[in-house]
Amino acid sequence: MARARSDLSVLTAIWIAGLLLSGWHPFDRTTWAMEVAPAVIALPVLWATARRFPLTRLALVLIAVHGLILMLGGAYTYERVPLGYVLEQSLGLARNPYDRIGHFAQGFVPAVVFREILIRLGRLPRGVLLTGLTLACCLAVSALYELIEFGAAMGMGQGADAFLGMQGDPWDTQWDMLTCLIGAAVSVVLLGGLHERALARQRGVAID
Repeated sequence: MARARSDLSVLTAIWIAGLLLSGWHPFDRTTWAMEVAPAVIALPVLWATARRFPLTRLALVLIAVHGLILMLGGAYTYERVPLGYVLEQSLGLARNPYDRIGHFAQGFVPAVVFREILIRLGRLPRGVLLTGLTLACCLAVSALYELIEFGAAMGMGQGADAFLGMQGDPWDTQWDMLTCLIGAAVSVVLLGGLHERALARQRGVAID
């Protein structure tokens, strides 16, 4: 428990610094607020559940990185992030790909969190069902986010353009969800073994 709270304290400090930096002079204040909202909402939830359901260090590290991705995108808007311009030019792409990076992370990070919840609370055995449900949960989160973007577009009109980040692509919503699904699948394949070891270490401090 002490270890989990210590890790969460580090995450909190990093995110506060990230929020201050990204919010100092963002390209668009409203877009910034919408982009960083998931991190602002997640932080109190992480603290509220830390005692009874402390996440593994692996999950917290990934969540911390994901929050910083959101904050960077919020500061510039996703289609204007300098790192994306560098990738666009060096790879000869037709658009700034930072939005795709964000949606890849939208699957890559939650895959570990959902997997952890399904194993520890759902008592699901390792196998096809666990993997399938993990991917389905990530895809559901992506679809929900796209619906939120749809609501923002309906409510704000052109004011939501920077938040949507479509960059003129009529298939942007489908690409976003597909990128999220790919990120989740890559996470399960690459981090499955590492996550198992993290869960094994966690059993000594967590309520399973």
